Amino acid sequence: MRLTTFTDYSLRVLMYLAAAPGRRATIGEIAGVFDISENHLMKVVHALGKAGLLANVRGRGGGLGLARPPHEINIGAVVRSTEGEAMPAECFDRESNTCDLVRVCRLRGVLAEAVEAFYAALESHTLADLVQNRVALTRVLRIDARSVSA
Repeated sequence: MRLTTFTDYSLRVLMYLAAAPGRRATIGEIAGVFDISENHLMKVVHALGKAGLLANVRGRGGGLGLARPPHEINIGAVVRSTEGEAMPAECFDRESNTCDLVRVCRLRGVLAEAVEAFYAALESHTLADLVQNRVALTRVLRIDARSVSA
């Protein structure tokens, strides 16, 4: 299964913020680090905020931060919310399915099982698991280590 760009960017934003706990970042800063469009990132940040994952503080000293501790943010839940309903094949879409095999095909069941295994693996991890290597992450992400609290 391939994740959408939206999900990829969502996970990158969360990892960036979790790599430097207690530090706020701007959309421009994150977009610059990952070399992605600020406009697209604004949509991602808005969705993560609506989902209760990000807190946006306005004004001096403001910026983006995690709304919950990293150990409370489940990766499977994030991916499920950003990906929407899994559609590994045409037959999963009742509205546009034109496959003649749908009534007798066993592939659909196998694919559904694979999707559930994929999500089960993701759901066994939190954002904290993804940023256990904070020192290396802050170096790669060019985050000033002096601005990072424990």
